[in-house]
Amino acid sequence: MREKRFTNSLRITKTARPGRNSVREVVLVDPRPRTLDVIMDPETRARFEALGHLVTSEERRMPDEIVERHLPETVLVVGQTDLPAERLARAPHLKAVFNVETNFLPNVDYGACEARGIRVLTPASVFASPVAEVALGMAIDLARGITAADRDFRNGAERYGLAGNDGTFRFAGSTIGIIGFGDLGRELRRLVVPFDNPVLVHDPWLPAELVRRHRAEPVSLDDLLRRSQAIFVFAAATSENSGFIGAREFGLIQPGAAFLLMSRADVVDFPALLEAVGNGRFRAALDVFPEEPVPPDAALRAMPGLLLSAHRAGGTLDALHDIGRMVVADAELILRGLPPQLCRRADPSTAARLRSKPIAVT
Repeated sequence: MREKRFTNSLRITKTARPGRNSVREVVLVDPRPRTLDVIMDPETRARFEALGHLVTSEERRMPDEIVERHLPETVLVVGQTDLPAERLARAPHLKAVFNVETNFLPNVDYGACEARGIRVLTPASVFASPVAEVALGMAIDLARGITAADRDFRNGAERYGLAGNDGTFRFAGSTIGIIGFGDLGRELRRLVVPFDNPVLVHDPWLPAELVRRHRAEPVSLDDLLRRSQAIFVFAAATSENSGFIGAREFGLIQPGAAFLLMSRADVVDFPALLEAVGNGRFRAALDVFPEEPVPPDAALRAMPGLLLSAHRAGGTLDALHDIGRMVVADAELILRGLPPQLCRRADPSTAARLRSKPIAVT
């Protein structure tokens, strides 16, 4: 086939769909930086390959020439293909776009998709449970000094009993603050129910009534920072909130509190965060960084008061396989003329404000 001269990873899989012989249905599969083996178990992969004629490029982004060649017959796009309005106009049969990177990137004209009835979807909710689970574990670690005590012990500097708990606090019953109350924040709120924490929430995109339904108190950012002993940042990066937690905000945090950055590094003033931690004002856990991979000589690697995680909170095998399951299940519904039930649909009014950047690793 002519496509094979562009890349060995580009291929077409032809399958027959009962009752659909009049139109050749093409599924463009352009999933980089992910691959199908990462997001689909064998059973899901078999269901996926039954959706139509797959045109797949996994080792690199699909060449524009191949995208353009197949647009007139494409019914689904699975991946992060550039889809400006003029390209969408050349795809009269396109029904849905599944972003399997799980961010709504700025390379799609969301308004044009809505106008043409094309659903743009992401299975991002798959990461809510694993990220919230790690966030809870790291919060307890910071509160009780678990990793710090382990390091002291290994260095022969352990302290026993009350002395070994200097500067710690009980996580159970402590007031916690959640900044950003989407899938991640709501899952964290569900996980902490047994700990009987008063929960404060700051999310300017949500009405107070919704926050209260989750047995949480809607508050301003300043109020949350002042009152919380453990602060979880799950906020998405938008065109309005770059570095919105900076030196002034860090100065509001209680001495000895725990601060957990679990969403996007861009929402904080990162140098100001490191300065506050370096001064001993509070401890912090970081799963995301302005530059990834973090440079080997980065000062934060040796900084006391930091609990570090290499952007791994959500990347469990079961979560990644759930991406494939959700995409295939919703794709099957859409091709039957039914609405999707599992993936989140992009709203042009919010997608245009997001500043998601392509991820560097799977």
